[in-house]
Amino acid sequence: MNDKVADQEAYRTFQLMNELEAGEAVSQRELAGRLGIAVGLVNSYLKNFVAKGYVRVKSFPRNRYAYLLTPKGFAEKGRLAFQHLNYFTSLYTITRQDYLALFRRLKAQGVQTVVFCGVDEVAEIAYLSLQEAGLELASVIDQGGEYSDLFGRAVLPLSAEAGSAIRPIVITSLKRREDLARDLVNLGVSADVMHFAGGSGER
Repeated sequence: MNDKVADQEAYRTFQLMNELEAGEAVSQRELAGRLGIAVGLVNSYLKNFVAKGYVRVKSFPRNRYAYLLTPKGFAEKGRLAFQHLNYFTSLYTITRQDYLALFRRLKAQGVQTVVFCGVDEVAEIAYLSLQEAGLELASVIDQGGEYSDLFGRAVLPLSAEAGSAIRPIVITSLKRREDLARDLVNLGVSADVMHFAGGSGER
């Protein structure tokens, strides 16, 4: 398992433990919906938690269960929280620099406005870099994301920029960058107007 996969695995474990902390009766389908992952994956994590002594299960009527964190589970959640505080501090710094470099390069090419595609915590960081570089945000688009706006700007469907070659579209989600780029191309958006920040795929 490489470092990136290990980080994602640990963060998903932390997210699920965070959902379980309240000890409420909840179905695995509900947990899957909250985390945006498959029900089967939630089931696998929960079995692993029980096996490791992180969680005990309390059953309720109608196939509902409360997954209760044990003292060992709370200790593990605390360890993961500290680990990810350091991880996200590093992610913020690197992502901020990557997007700032991209926006400065676009500005040097005469670009004044860009479109953001993909809304999550990375898009918020990118917006700060956009402001620092002195560019304007024309619009924000996404497909099936969990955000309806970004700093008060409504999130539009990807089709709002279908076929557009007017302004650069900057992919502002690291987790879904490949999926978003593929969906844009399928809608007729030229790959030439898409831009990515970071060492992988930056152009």
